[in-house]
Amino acid sequence: MEHREIRSLPIRPSLLGFGCMRFPTLEGGAIDEERARAMIDRAFEGGVNYYDTAYFYHSGASENFIRRALAGKPRESYYLTSKLPTVMVHSLEDAKRLFGEQMDRLGGERLDFYLFHNLNGERWRSMVELGVLDWYLDLQRQGAFRYTGFSFHGPYEEFREILTARKWDCCQIQLNYMDTHEQAGMEGYRLTEELGVPLIVMEPVKGGALSRPPEEVSALFQSAAPGRSAASWALRWVAGLPNVMTVLSGMSTMEQVEDNLATFSPFQPLEGAELAAVEQAAALFRQRMRNGCTGCRYCMPCPAGVQIPESFKLWNEWAMYGDRQRSRTKWREIPEEHRPQRCVSCGACEEQCPQKLSIRADLVRMASEMDGL
Repeated sequence: MEHREIRSLPIRPSLLGFGCMRFPTLEGGAIDEERARAMIDRAFEGGVNYYDTAYFYHSGASENFIRRALAGKPRESYYLTSKLPTVMVHSLEDAKRLFGEQMDRLGGERLDFYLFHNLNGERWRSMVELGVLDWYLDLQRQGAFRYTGFSFHGPYEEFREILTARKWDCCQIQLNYMDTHEQAGMEGYRLTEELGVPLIVMEPVKGGALSRPPEEVSALFQSAAPGRSAASWALRWVAGLPNVMTVLSGMSTMEQVEDNLATFSPFQPLEGAELAAVEQAAALFRQRMRNGCTGCRYCMPCPAGVQIPESFKLWNEWAMYGDRQRSRTKWREIPEEHRPQRCVSCGACEEQCPQKLSIRADLVRMASEMDGL
């Protein structure tokens, strides 16, 4: 297992980190602790020393479970991360109460990293205005946790605002070979490199979508390296970026643990023909898109209230990745009054579309396909 030397921090985290949000579960949703504990033990034995949990994971059960799962291991042998759920913080008192709950779940365990969870520009400004940032830094000085950071979901401009606001010990973004222009993306990665802020990567396999590619992508990878999993290509792509400190994998089965350990032990970054194969795979994924919507939003606002860019993004992701459960969930999250069926075929959107898409016809097609999920 490769352990990264971090110039700015006196730590050596494993390049593969264990994301504690997708443990195997029993009927009813509770963590299958026997199986999950065996996975944690095997990962630890294989050199994984970075464990990432949060207030929300497994409906609040993850923090307590990971404390118990790691209890028999020397404290200096692993790094433990949790996160303040900023979406629930509307006052300084909220932050203090939530941190107290987390400490109870973690048995008073001193954290190595305590991150602001799921920041965007609006939530970041709220944390500053409410005095939560000052309180958070006081907690660090008091020894409640060692290192500062945040996880981020939002556009690059907001990521830059947060990352340059102060000196952070680390940050965490979504990044994979299909999401180079999504959220912070590769522009965000380059900024972390420029500022010397170690990067933790989440969703390197895009919630599992890149581990179950369509037939043409699977055939490409198997031709390039028979027997190697599709997930390993995605993990090696992102872990090969030099400023990446740890790549989180939310492992759900022992098979995934073993496959990931094999990928990182020893770790070999993609080079030459392998990088070209990943670029070709990304192109094959994109060929499956239903239309060429770029999300520019020139079509908005829609007079009938249809969420056009959001709808087309969901439609294209369904076509590319075939993740029925995720797509069904996202489809149902669109309020009825904003769904494609509300289109009145006025054509205002098509007059503004730089891509000259047949938006009205595409909305009809999308509604028909997504209703069948």
